[in-house]
Amino acid sequence: MNPPYSLTALNHADLGAFVSLLGGVFEHSPWVAEGAWHRRPFVSVDDLHQKMCEVMWSADPVRQRALICAHPELAGKAAIRGELTADSTREQSGAGLTQCSPEEYARLQDLNQAYRDKFGFPFILAVKGWQRAEIIEQFAARLAQDEEQEFAECLRQIARIAQFRLSDLVKE
Repeated sequence: MNPPYSLTALNHADLGAFVSLLGGVFEHSPWVAEGAWHRRPFVSVDDLHQKMCEVMWSADPVRQRALICAHPELAGKAAIRGELTADSTREQSGAGLTQCSPEEYARLQDLNQAYRDKFGFPFILAVKGWQRAEIIEQFAARLAQDEEQEFAECLRQIARIAQFRLSDLVKE
């Protein structure tokens, strides 16, 4: 089955097929799709998204941190080495992060390092619709937050990323 997937097909898919189709919606974290499968049926794409987010929000903090850490840095080393998932590559490219000037790239590397040093996890932003300069500005502003605020903000951003991905993958 190729995207877009229908809700009817997803509601009738067995666990393995469901996870195979939607396991990448939450970066390298198929456990979210697995948990959502048990919450079927889905009445809309928004309902599917909400149920996937319920799985994420109800996970223990260790699992949530692992989910955050499964995300790549923006314009980071994995992007340079071509190691991003297809979704992350498309998202970062769409925000212009693959066309950074040397100065922008250096600034993003500095921000990535400062953020990881302060919080112990990567900066996450649902970059769809953002421009490079706005991303850099947001990045710098969020460095002023405390760890608890940023942990929650990263999970909110992951939920937004998942919403964008689901809207590309699933049709009602």
